[in-house]
Amino acid sequence: MAATGLKDATAIVGIGQTPFARQLAEDEKTLACRAVLAALDDAGIAPGEVDALASYTMEETDEVELAKAVGFGDLTFFSKVGYGGGGSCATVAHLAAAIASGQATVGVAWRSRKRGSGPRPWTNTAVQLPTPAQWTRPFGLLRPADEIAMLARRYMHEYGATRDHLFNVALACRNRANQNPAAVMYERPLTREMYMTSRWISEPLCLFDNCLETDGALACVLVSRERARDCARRPVYVHSAAQGLPAQHHGMVNYWNDDPLTGPSWTAARHLWKHADFTPEDVDVAQIYDAFSVLIPLSLEGYGFCGRGEGGAFTEGGALEIGGRLPLNTSGGGLSEAYVHGFNLVNEGVKQLRGTSTAQVPGAATCLVTAGEGVPTSALLLRS
Repeated sequence: MAATGLKDATAIVGIGQTPFARQLAEDEKTLACRAVLAALDDAGIAPGEVDALASYTMEETDEVELAKAVGFGDLTFFSKVGYGGGGSCATVAHLAAAIASGQATVGVAWRSRKRGSGPRPWTNTAVQLPTPAQWTRPFGLLRPADEIAMLARRYMHEYGATRDHLFNVALACRNRANQNPAAVMYERPLTREMYMTSRWISEPLCLFDNCLETDGALACVLVSRERARDCARRPVYVHSAAQGLPAQHHGMVNYWNDDPLTGPSWTAARHLWKHADFTPEDVDVAQIYDAFSVLIPLSLEGYGFCGRGEGGAFTEGGALEIGGRLPLNTSGGGLSEAYVHGFNLVNEGVKQLRGTSTAQVPGAATCLVTAGEGVPTSALLLRS
């Protein structure tokens, strides 16, 4: 997806979201409509101008229903991306490609989900054993938490990462959520004692290593670079975009890779940086997918912020806090703001580069946004 022709050719000009909560009364379609309309209003663009859509294969609100309810015009491009949280950045990338190639002019990406009040995906016994799952679920790896816990244990064994390193991740996300009135964990501090004494979800991952279960929806609006100059908000440019599916991949557990700790982020990162005018050292702020705390050190390595096995140590000394080496997940992320398959990370990246975040990094001009590590993934480099 990161072809040279995409570099700064499009911009995100509108973002919108609903409230986040463990349980919201409205259904997913209504939440989707509210988020999309908020994003269009933010951009100053009428619904009838929208001609492109992108979302997730797991999205329950389809294009036809959304288009009718919101009042879109004729659609000339629409796509859906698979693999849950791995698709968040790819929805933006698909729209950027469509607009840059002349297939569309105004694109909307969105995700609406009732993960807090709705069912947990792994409880659907009718789909418990697709072929890959036959190598995991009969042996007790029933949930994503169980599969990622295996990677976490391997990472700790191989490189000496500790629970304190994972706590550093959880704490940084919670500290930022404590500054964000929209976050589920606003004004709910986290201490080391709380973390270390919390219950196991799947050892070595405790309660605070796992993302929230949230109802909510988010959306963003993309247009061409030229159109962006006339929109209501300061444009945030899509500088580079990439997807990554490594050879012989097996979701979450990476059984067949030469090294299970080099996940899809490594593949996406190579493509992302290949077409960028800056490097990891030039990134001012990052929004890194955090369904589980251990994905942060794995992603720090995959995207080139540190060497192999150094992701745990990277978190030390307040490195992930405002003023640290790499401030991250400044809205609270999936661990402490809301878990909506990573789309809140996209919108927070936009807020940082507009200068409107509740935990603003001074002078932020470049932002990395990543989708889920452990599954076929995607990533964006945004710039102001």
